[in-house]
Amino acid sequence: MPRRQGLMPDERPVGRWRTGLNSKMKNTTRCAGRASLASSIALAILSSPAIGQDATVQYLANEGVMVTSGDSKVLFDPLFDNGFRTYQMVPDDVRSAIFAGEAPYDGVDAIFVSHFHGDHFSAADVLRLMRAQPSIHLYAPAQATAAIREIATADDQAVLDRMTGLDLEYGDAPVHISAGELSIDAAFVPHSGWPTRRTEVQNIAFRVRFADDGTVLHLGDADARSIHFEADADYWEQQAIDVALPPYWFFESEDGVEILEFRLDVMHAIGIHVPDELVDPGRRSEALLGEDLFTRPGEGRRF
Repeated sequence: MPRRQGLMPDERPVGRWRTGLNSKMKNTTRCAGRASLASSIALAILSSPAIGQDATVQYLANEGVMVTSGDSKVLFDPLFDNGFRTYQMVPDDVRSAIFAGEAPYDGVDAIFVSHFHGDHFSAADVLRLMRAQPSIHLYAPAQATAAIREIATADDQAVLDRMTGLDLEYGDAPVHISAGELSIDAAFVPHSGWPTRRTEVQNIAFRVRFADDGTVLHLGDADARSIHFEADADYWEQQAIDVALPPYWFFESEDGVEILEFRLDVMHAIGIHVPDELVDPGRRSEALLGEDLFTRPGEGRRF
């Protein structure tokens, strides 16, 4: 069913693993009119009477999202420079607002980068943002932080000191990091195409728990095979996940659905990395029909 413009409740069917949370989820979609996209998002957030008690996840583009919970605000895969003529790009006014630290992108605590591919990460853009916003910390695979170090200058030591590079490989144990009000867990999950393609890519799944107890899981371009989650079953089961952000292909495979239903304690899942051609529901596979997908920059959910 085509979506109407403006703020509206999420009317899409609840998936099999989405028990409990979906009744509290609401769209905070882009307002119609002449206002810029960044202003529309700010209006959607600030006009909500319950925002002081809720957390929100806002879609930027592709796998880029902003999550706000209490006093904490983080960005996942927010700055990239190549959509490969397939994936949506972050709108120019949103990029400008992120760099300038304008609401609602002010007060960002951390950036998480899943992997170093051009449709998820731009070393130049992340370096530019961290130069402009000295309170932001970066958590990313070592491949991504190495790319930043290659273009950094002698004046960028303060930026480099705020980077945490995760040099994880397949089979390594997940890593835990405490960072103020954020509790961060990082696990290596192979990039899609495993075991024959992209095996050299460090794809990190970040599970972030906020001080208000909300937990979000961003899976990057994870390969949707159960075997990747079996070895660390205790790790994946130890923390309930309010919102999981898997790439859309998880909904299209038996293993992907099994991971979300049984391997992870997920209350609600929203598919990301949706190509332009699938923005139109009429072009989606049967497996995707009824699933919750981020497809329009500026839309969001409250949880």
